[in-house]
Amino acid sequence: MIRLHIIAEGQTETNFAQKVLAPHLAGFNIIVDARAVMTSKDRRTSQKRSGGITSYGKAKNDIMAWLKEDAGAESRFTTMFDLYGLPKTFPEYDNTPRSADPYERIKILEAALASKINDPQGRFIPYIQLHEFEALIFADPRQLYWNYLEYATPIRNLSAMVEGQNPELLNDGPATAPSKRILKEIPAYDKVTAGVAVAEKIGLPTLREKCRHFAEWVSRLESLAGTNP
Repeated sequence: MIRLHIIAEGQTETNFAQKVLAPHLAGFNIIVDARAVMTSKDRRTSQKRSGGITSYGKAKNDIMAWLKEDAGAESRFTTMFDLYGLPKTFPEYDNTPRSADPYERIKILEAALASKINDPQGRFIPYIQLHEFEALIFADPRQLYWNYLEYATPIRNLSAMVEGQNPELLNDGPATAPSKRILKEIPAYDKVTAGVAVAEKIGLPTLREKCRHFAEWVSRLESLAGTNP
């Protein structure tokens, strides 16, 4: 059995890992747990606060700490960070302009993160989501009906935005990123609850079919234990 630890950007990604990825990967002899990046700690109460990558340094420290917590040969580690809003202090960020091919940009950023973490046992698998979690929702926006029946026309608008397009390549501008598009049409959208529920309804087969980089990541995770379900 492989123990896969997922260091997630926030609660949405943590819930997605636990509700969607964990049951699937269990069939490949992989036990999944996930937690959000720790952003601060109250020294007086020892209470930890997590969620959101406020700086590269904090993300790196959290990854390194978890690597030390579970140093076993059966442990593996991966991330689920959004490219949208990634801190500018992230390794190679300044050398990968937004005008570059998104897949090439992601490749460089992930390689840079792996190099900085530099786990000698090769247990660390970096993953950055193009461009953010809501790109997965655009794999089939019609599934938003399950949570937002009263928004039939806005959901049709969202479906039209991505028809025939790769949802991972939706523009990542501050007003046009996937989450911003959804919120413009559905102001009531809640990514932590509804976002994960909709992704569950869409299902891994469709998510993998429509989102190439996401599919490559899941395939790599499936291979960790060297077994088929």
